[in-house]
Amino acid sequence: MSARARFRAPRTAALFLLLAAIGCRTPDPKALLEGADVDAYWAVEPSLGGEQYIAPVVRFEVRNRSDRELTSVQAMATFRRVGEEHLTWGSAFEQVVSRREPLPPGGSVRVSLKSDARYHSGGSLEGMLAHDQFRDASVEFFLRVGSSGWISFGKVTIERRIGARGVAQSPSPAVSPAVSPSIGPSVSPPAP
Repeated sequence: MSARARFRAPRTAALFLLLAAIGCRTPDPKALLEGADVDAYWAVEPSLGGEQYIAPVVRFEVRNRSDRELTSVQAMATFRRVGEEHLTWGSAFEQVVSRREPLPPGGSVRVSLKSDARYHSGGSLEGMLAHDQFRDASVEFFLRVGSSGWISFGKVTIERRIGARGVAQSPSPAVSPAVSPSIGPSVSPPAP
């Protein structure tokens, strides 16, 4: 091997590694996506054993603001109760976009993330929201694209209403339940 060839080999390898690193750059979700039309509310869960259940939900639109088709977008939400912000009260995860159903440039998809934590009571649904033991909650939602890290796209307070905006009716504060709501993350009623 000539001296000239030995000099080119390391430079060629360095150039190849640089190009590979540029091609494998981690995507930036904030540059590729936009979160819009955020709504946070309480959803009714199926009743069980005479108990009514509600769970917090965050719903938002994810828009592809890039000029390329996206094939992997995931969404996650972390729910916390007011006064317990250092504790996670519940969470949710969803594969929003996949290779089977890619998101085209300028396209959007609606995402709904419902917490795995819930309130339950033997009283009325509206009564749970008005009860003095009810604690409001907040949600922070995150998106990631491909191999990127999780990036926060917002934090909002869960509105004290049943159902999505435009569908829900706010409960009357004068209504009170016969039974106080349980504030645990369990989906089953507490043992006596």
